[in-house]
Amino acid sequence: MKDQKVDIYDLKIKLIKKYKRFMLISEMKRAHDRIRPYIHRTPVLTSESLNKLTSANLYFKSENFQKSGSFKIRGATNAVLQLSAKSFKGDIVTVSSGNHGAALSMAVSKRNGSTIVVMPKNTSKIKVNNVIRNGGRVVWCNPSNQSRERALTKLKTMGDVEVIHPYDNKHIILGQSTIGKEFIEDIPNLDAIVVPVSGGGLLSGVLSYVKKINPSIKIFGAEPSEADDTFRSIQSGKIETNITTNTVCDGLRAQIGSITFPIIQELVDGIIVVSEDDIIKSLKLILNRLKIIVEPSCSIALAAVISNKSNFRNQNIGIVLTGGNIDLNQLPW
Repeated sequence: MKDQKVDIYDLKIKLIKKYKRFMLISEMKRAHDRIRPYIHRTPVLTSESLNKLTSANLYFKSENFQKSGSFKIRGATNAVLQLSAKSFKGDIVTVSSGNHGAALSMAVSKRNGSTIVVMPKNTSKIKVNNVIRNGGRVVWCNPSNQSRERALTKLKTMGDVEVIHPYDNKHIILGQSTIGKEFIEDIPNLDAIVVPVSGGGLLSGVLSYVKKINPSIKIFGAEPSEADDTFRSIQSGKIETNITTNTVCDGLRAQIGSITFPIIQELVDGIIVVSEDDIIKSLKLILNRLKIIVEPSCSIALAAVISNKSNFRNQNIGIVLTGGNIDLNQLPW
């Protein structure tokens, strides 16, 4: 019986690898053209003091200035724009710790549809309010993948719904790939890019575009030590579950996806695991030196560079700041 399960898993991975066919440069460019009127082309910031601290040239792709407050609007918009009119007769449903739910609600509202977002009960108030403000309706679940999936299954049986997964969805991944496209257009001499990783939609999208345009650019995922399933999955060669999700990075608690994992497994140059203390220290550095508001879930990328200075010394390093939806009344210190 055990061998049979392994065979089924191996077959699934082989089938999912076929998804890489849609990650063509032409498809990613079309996705960018499609969503361009609905997103901001976010700025790239620099800081001489952070350059001195890391002995590298750092370039911060600032998606905290993005519509809905995070990069998630890219994938959500790309997915929603390709839904048929029939899909909007029912609800558009998703699961989210906050940012994807808000982005999807915004994108669906622009097409006069309605969105239901399954959210963990421990989601920060600012992210819940962001979903509601953008037109979404919240359905609560316990903070576990099992509870989330039960809530989603229940919604599916209650009526006519269209489910858009937050990261294991080809249109979402294509949308997120546009960050990589913009980044290397604006800063073409990058030596490496560091990307936060959770479910893997952003990392697999950036990898798919950048590695096709310039495979010499190294791309690393940054992951909290308290939710390091991607790191362990790369090591074992199969999808591993999170042992804990006790991290200040509330946007990085998801499980690596069955579609995103094969892409990351093949293309990523490494996953850097970062401690909670280093994440918080880097969050303070960004607030104090860049003078912008970001989430711990993106300060982890700077923490990954600082904790591995020798690997990035004298290089041009791109850092993706994924979002700025942080509750200023509940800072992690």
